Amino acid sequence: MHRLIRYITQGSLVSQILLGLIAGVALTLVAPEAAKSAGLLGSLFISALKAVAPILVFVLVAASIANHKKGQPTHIRPILVLYLLGTFSAALVAVMMSFAFPTMLTLVSHSGELSPPGGISEVLKTLLMNVVDNPVNALLTANFVGILAWAIALGIALRHASDTTKLVVHDLSYGITFIVHIIIRFAPLGIFGLIASTLATTGFGALWGYAQLLAVLIGSMLLVALVLNPLIVYWKIRKNPFPLVFTCLKESGITAFFTRSSAANIPVNMELCEKLGLHEDTYAVSIPLGATINMAGAAITITVLTLAAVHTLGIVVDVPTALLLSVVAAVCACGASGVAGGSLLLIPLACSLFGISNDIAMQVVAVGFIIGVLQDSAETALNSSTDVLFTAAACIAGEDKLPSGAISSQS
Repeated sequence: MHRLIRYITQGSLVSQILLGLIAGVALTLVAPEAAKSAGLLGSLFISALKAVAPILVFVLVAASIANHKKGQPTHIRPILVLYLLGTFSAALVAVMMSFAFPTMLTLVSHSGELSPPGGISEVLKTLLMNVVDNPVNALLTANFVGILAWAIALGIALRHASDTTKLVVHDLSYGITFIVHIIIRFAPLGIFGLIASTLATTGFGALWGYAQLLAVLIGSMLLVALVLNPLIVYWKIRKNPFPLVFTCLKESGITAFFTRSSAANIPVNMELCEKLGLHEDTYAVSIPLGATINMAGAAITITVLTLAAVHTLGIVVDVPTALLLSVVAAVCACGASGVAGGSLLLIPLACSLFGISNDIAMQVVAVGFIIGVLQDSAETALNSSTDVLFTAAACIAGEDKLPSGAISSQS
């Protein structure tokens, strides 16, 4: 019993998640009705992560800036460059994959009231309005752009506070982090509930009609995760990138795949950054920022589904227009978190480049919702794991060595 308790509280979280995944599949096969009820465990886990993420980001960012020692290195600027480069490059990969494997859609009618943005200016306006959001409302609605803005402002103000006040803020961040560690230990139960309820409720039968579209989407994301991102990281650190890539995919991507929420995965990513031995002053800002603007998966979704609509309608696309689509998809993806409905609702904006009517574009959005079980999971896994990957790459390049935590976790 002592050994079992020790395994549960201190054992490998990845192996425990794998056991939860297998148990969820087994329960679905044996007792589908019970599997649906198990979804409560998944909902509780995601809700707990989403609840703690906003206050974690706010307190951790404010504490990091307030206690930052002058001359201590941070790497936010190179991380921003990596985020933007990665998102744009992912859109280019999606364009090439869509040209290599053109996909035709069987368009379906959509239901529900969906309001896509009218243009890039509206996306950027929403993003700017989120920056100046009421801080209480930002915390309540998990508006991480607003949370970051207020946390940075408070942290700068507290840099002139007394040492006692700074210590209180630091202790508060430690307390929130401790709560996060406890919640994350329940990940295996959460994954068990999520996989059981998803398979029992939806299954994958409805996805077979969109097998080629899913193959292009997920193939593009795998290409970015296993080829493009390693190339970018190698360019940055001049060392073998794959140990770090696989660590991020294993310990961040797997959890993000099943939670399907970048916000819920922020605590997971911060814990991974701590495990890798990265600077808290850096990842406390870069991880929530990445959950907002580092959207390679979203750029791929927007590009692939838009070009699928283009191919379905027989529209000829030249190279300059394809490059313009990549730019639009990257900009839209960076603003996706500020638009209700995420990346799918930005598809009509991209479709407008080719003169596709809003009615047809919204039918493409409906297709996106149908394949969302896999599309959204893969997209979130790529987005979230890349946040840690690029943060670690910038820290490694800045120090010209691998953090000791990263060495031990990758060995």
